[in-house]
Amino acid sequence: MTENPTSLRGKVLSGLFWKVLENGGVQIVQFVISLILARMLGPERYGTIALLLVFIAIANVFIQSGFQTALIQKRQVDDLDYSSVFYLGLGVALLLYAVIFAGAPAVAAFYHDPELKSMLRVLALMIFFGAVVSVQTAMVSRKMEFRKMCAASLFATCLSGIAGVIGAYRSLGTWALVVQQLGTQFLLMVFLWVLVGWKPMRAFSFSRVKALFSYGWKLLCSSLLDTVYNNLYTMVIGRIYQKDVVGYYNRGNQFPQLIVNNLAASIQAVMLPAFSASQEDKERMKAMVRRSIVTSAFVIFPMMAGLIAVAKPLISIILTEKWLPCVPFLQIMCVAYAMWPIHIANLQAINALGRSDIFLKLEIIKKALGLAVLAVSIPFGIYAMVWLKASTDFVGTIINAYPNKKLLNYSFLEQWRDVFPALVLSVVMGAIVYSLQFFIHNNWILLIAQIGVGVLIYGGLAWIFKIESFRYLVGVVKGFQKR
Repeated sequence: MTENPTSLRGKVLSGLFWKVLENGGVQIVQFVISLILARMLGPERYGTIALLLVFIAIANVFIQSGFQTALIQKRQVDDLDYSSVFYLGLGVALLLYAVIFAGAPAVAAFYHDPELKSMLRVLALMIFFGAVVSVQTAMVSRKMEFRKMCAASLFATCLSGIAGVIGAYRSLGTWALVVQQLGTQFLLMVFLWVLVGWKPMRAFSFSRVKALFSYGWKLLCSSLLDTVYNNLYTMVIGRIYQKDVVGYYNRGNQFPQLIVNNLAASIQAVMLPAFSASQEDKERMKAMVRRSIVTSAFVIFPMMAGLIAVAKPLISIILTEKWLPCVPFLQIMCVAYAMWPIHIANLQAINALGRSDIFLKLEIIKKALGLAVLAVSIPFGIYAMVWLKASTDFVGTIINAYPNKKLLNYSFLEQWRDVFPALVLSVVMGAIVYSLQFFIHNNWILLIAQIGVGVLIYGGLAWIFKIESFRYLVGVVKGFQKR
């Protein structure tokens, strides 16, 4: 039996508000701290920590993917389910840490940097904290209590960021970044432990784990493929080029990622439980998927176009000119990240319908294509590698949307017709904003003018042409004001 539509809509909007606030607050704090650290430490230090975090991200897939989503998607969950996943996660974390600890010397030798061995061993302690956070996050998501996650994430990010800045000030170098990353996960675990108020039972059920695994293993494999693929570029760039190039690539990637993680990832976190609650009503679910795609595209498309246009003055002002080599990477990655609203909504719909088998097949197809493109692009240089990566993301939207033509009667062409108005307005706005650099040469004045003109043009065109998403968002804002 599905939940009352009005009640569900209220929970979705409330959850989305707190999730956006959480991601936005965390991202802003992290962004400010990263700017301070970037000025203090430079590109090479960031390149080093980026390489280390690749291995942590891959390890975390085994902890935080699959079972977490299975707990959210399952219709009825009790303490035994949570406790069983909790103990299993800690056991897997112990095994993974042993593998990383033993493999750290080989990683250091591969990248010709002996210091990486001890850094990786310390940073890998994050895996244990992630195992606990995974269960806590599933509980918060099922109840849509994103206010608790918001508070915990903000406090953890602020305190760990301060610790990182102090470490950099005291000349700890890359270790300051290790302290920041490790502190964030540890403090998040502690704050959620207090706010969620859950403690595991002294019980473990193999049958419960097996039932969750039957759904979650496909998602785990999909996440593993996705994580390895997304971090493969960092690994390859780090092996072929100097660490400062890795720093430029990752810093350029961070700017559009800041926006997308705050908006698209927030929509993803909130819409999975909402989609799951409506999985028996296909028409209603199609309407929700469409709303997710159209609204997020209306917001993200102009942000990506605008960021491409303001990239050079923005980097010059906030990171200084020594970071200007990251501008081309930033602009290319904006093109790639613009596709995420369509990616996420389609995949979450497939997850909510319990078709993790389709999800896995899609990931295998996309990653096989991506690996082939990467192999072909390496001889042509780093910019060819990144540009072709962006092009495969567009192809990925077609692949992700294909099953939903049958599952929800919502085809790729119909989806692109829905987002096309926002795309056209964004391109027009971006072109006008970019052209301002030919008339204004002071970076501060240029950046302020570009942002102001961009907002006025996009908002004005959306109002003039009565874009559906514009009217919808205005209605949502008015609804919140009446509360």
